[in-house]
Amino acid sequence: MPGKRKAQRKPLSFSTTMRNPNRIVTFLNCLLPFEGQILTHEVIMEIIRSAIREKLYKPVVIGRVPVLSAVYKSEDEKFTDEQLDFIIISSPQDHKEAGFDHGWDSRFDTIFKLPMEFGFVRYAMNAPIQISVTGHMLIDALNEEEPNEEKIQMVFLNSMMKYQSNNPYRRNANANVPLVLLLQVLKLLKEDGEENGAGVFRQELSLFICWRDNDAQALYEKIKAIRKDRGYSYSDEYMYEICLELLGATHRQRNRFKMSQICGEAVDEYIRKMRTTGIISLRGNGRFIDYNSWETEKIDYILSHYASYETFDSQNRYFAYMGTVDETIVRIVSAVPEDTTDIRRSTLKRLAGEYSREVIFQELHKVCHKTASSDYMFRLLPGPVRLEFLTSIALQQNFEGLDVMPNYPIDDEGLPTNTASGGKADIVCTDGRWQSLVEVTLMCGRHEQVNNEIIPIRRHLLAEKDLNENTFSIFIAPVIHEDTRESALWYKNRENLDILTFSADEFAEKIREMKSIEEVLKTNQMCG
Repeated sequence: MPGKRKAQRKPLSFSTTMRNPNRIVTFLNCLLPFEGQILTHEVIMEIIRSAIREKLYKPVVIGRVPVLSAVYKSEDEKFTDEQLDFIIISSPQDHKEAGFDHGWDSRFDTIFKLPMEFGFVRYAMNAPIQISVTGHMLIDALNEEEPNEEKIQMVFLNSMMKYQSNNPYRRNANANVPLVLLLQVLKLLKEDGEENGAGVFRQELSLFICWRDNDAQALYEKIKAIRKDRGYSYSDEYMYEICLELLGATHRQRNRFKMSQICGEAVDEYIRKMRTTGIISLRGNGRFIDYNSWETEKIDYILSHYASYETFDSQNRYFAYMGTVDETIVRIVSAVPEDTTDIRRSTLKRLAGEYSREVIFQELHKVCHKTASSDYMFRLLPGPVRLEFLTSIALQQNFEGLDVMPNYPIDDEGLPTNTASGGKADIVCTDGRWQSLVEVTLMCGRHEQVNNEIIPIRRHLLAEKDLNENTFSIFIAPVIHEDTRESALWYKNRENLDILTFSADEFAEKIREMKSIEEVLKTNQMCG
């Protein structure tokens, strides 16, 4: 096409606007009312208003104006129309994307570009907004009574096994299917008797991000050569220079391709996206990535059917390809053992020994205050998952003889892949006499804490007390709403149910000096 810019070699870069897969789904849900409408500036502004109203997108001005900041932090308040007008007027977007006017139109494209690359939505100015079959599957999974995390994971697997680095939206001369390339290299490493079977070293992932083609054999041999030369001990600078070579970077591009991106942020985002599929596990506390051995049937199917693939110049044809479901991959059942109790226990005990109590308390504080973690493993887990995981480790560390059993789904390493499903406690703790049902959430609003948490907790607690009278519940959140405490106290007075409510910092402080879970209950009763 005349005037079309020639594709250049660029590092693979997934938008950090959409780190959590559920964030992609919530944005799609926000787009749903506009499906079929012609995309104009006016429609874009309605979608932007909706995203800000639902607190999916936070312009900088919100944090600078105390009244707006208070509304944003409150899960019970919504922005008024006047406040939305002020936020948008006060937030001119100094941003330009190809095919979109400077400003909010281009910001819209930045937000939805990755969901479009994944085949969930298709849009262009003055054309109808389309949501694909897979896009609707994600929205439906989100809007079930309890979000269907398993279905969301399956849709992301369907997308990532097709996703091409040189898709029509990218103009990248590097051409491969990142997930397939990773699986192929992992397979070659597993078949190599000289390797330790741990998978791909985290720092080696920079090679995958900058690799030119789908030649897995050449990439495997490059990794072998680096390991032979340096083992697992080399600097980011060393890998950065190799990657610049792969990219054929000019002097100007050397200034544009930042080492912090190629060896840091892009690697983390790459791991997060590969992990959304459910078929990739972390090893060595986040230092290696590997097959999830419970998903070998899916992996074998992908390698058999997607190692060779059609490429697309047409955005419409690519959208049709990405937006359809491979029914075979959907039907393959994971080989998760019927009982994963021992794996959960051993992983928790191992990590409780490897990390200090203070580090785990600090990580709890970070996740509850939306502060970035510097830990290789924890920072790769979405916030709600990380909170359940860290709370489980903290309980394991602080109470000798306590059996801690989290209910989150796990990979073959015993690491959580999602939050615990509804219908049971997030974490069940027993010490031979007492049983504690522990529920955690990052939600801080009155409605969410009382309706979504305390009422179900009361229901679970009543059922469990029929089996074991010595049962109580602990509820932990970043901040406990006053009405949440009052609701828990009301159930204590009305039905003699012990629902202990703690902010995460309060909980950490409470358990520092205690030797048993019973002490938490007794101390709380005395304070009450």
